[in-house]
Amino acid sequence: MISCKTPRELDIMREAGRIVALTHQELERNIRPGITTGELDKIADDFIRSMDAIPSFKGYNGFRGSICVSVNEELVHGIPGDRVLDEGDIISIDIGAKYQGYHGDSAWTYPVGTVDDKTLDLLKVTETSLFKGLDEAIPGERLSNISHAIQSYAESKGYSIVREYVGHGVGKELHEDPQIPHYGPPNKGPRLKPGMVLAVEPMVNAGTRYVKTLPDRWTVVTKDGKMCAHFEHTIAITEEGYEVLTKS
Repeated sequence: MISCKTPRELDIMREAGRIVALTHQELERNIRPGITTGELDKIADDFIRSMDAIPSFKGYNGFRGSICVSVNEELVHGIPGDRVLDEGDIISIDIGAKYQGYHGDSAWTYPVGTVDDKTLDLLKVTETSLFKGLDEAIPGERLSNISHAIQSYAESKGYSIVREYVGHGVGKELHEDPQIPHYGPPNKGPRLKPGMVLAVEPMVNAGTRYVKTLPDRWTVVTKDGKMCAHFEHTIAITEEGYEVLTKS
């Protein structure tokens, strides 16, 4: 069942989203060759708690980190640890923060030092595909218009959309209804209503769309070993369109 948040709930979720956005900014300042993913996790954990929030992912279904950190061919759910970032890597960081009982959720993919033009294009296309989808977040329109716009744009640029993982509603629970695929035909699914809060998060591969989960049972990688990217915002549907909640 899809819930519509009250104005009071949206105020709390704006603060949860702001904390997530500020955490991304704090981590971006620290992303550099030589730092470990575990060190980034510690920075995020400390920062989120300093804002009177708690990391949404810590302990979620047994996840060990406070953030998900996925490098290069790793798509999502990477576990922070001893891995050292190298010049030319890319790192996808997924951050959730729970504030006064409500979650904010956002992911971004960052270059580490200087990366090649091909990789930069992957990041640019994935980020743009997110906003192409959000352009369709219009009250009264169908949910799948978001999905279709993301797929159409990414595939028109020669990239592949991952289909095994989807966006989702957000609120008191980190994952709520509805599920939001990032592919599919337009004009399907529920109609968007003011007060709905959605996490839209296209995952785009440089090669084929196929992925697999590593033996750690968390880290998802591209089957062909090629680069991938992940961009996500939490938004609220408004009377006029949408509002990004995960912004500072």
